[in-house]
Amino acid sequence: MTAIILIILLGLLLMVAEVFLIPGTGLAGIGAFAACGYGVYRAFVLYGNTGGFITLAAVLMLSVIFLAVGLRSKTWKRFTLQENIDGTSGTPPQQTGEVRLGDTGHTLSRLSPAGKVMIRGKVYEAHTLDCYIDPQQEIEVTGFDNFSLVVRPRRHPSAPIQ
Repeated sequence: MTAIILIILLGLLLMVAEVFLIPGTGLAGIGAFAACGYGVYRAFVLYGNTGGFITLAAVLMLSVIFLAVGLRSKTWKRFTLQENIDGTSGTPPQQTGEVRLGDTGHTLSRLSPAGKVMIRGKVYEAHTLDCYIDPQQEIEVTGFDNFSLVVRPRRHPSAPIQ
């Protein structure tokens, strides 16, 4: 009798896993069906029709109870996050006034097309729109994109306009 109970409990646990933990895979569902079916079959073989039908009724009732308890909202509130996240990721550099259009600096890493730049001693995330820029090259701020800067290589006043 103990073996039948353990097999049926394994089947019920696999059923709960199939419904709530790994839905859609089917493997746990097949295992649950097989374990519960084998447990009921063994009950019919060992205890006759009366024992088999009592076992079948018990498996069906326990299945319904496990599903009903599992589908209640109170059950899952214990496993979910109850706190609100009210933090922010910071203020974009254009809103703090730290960086303005036309400011110059130099690249710390290669911008291909994104990387790190230093402007007035502070490091910022930046990207280019149309070219790659090697490290330690002078750059100029041409715009802002959320929390990063849009830069281009700085054209020296003596360089010809292309």
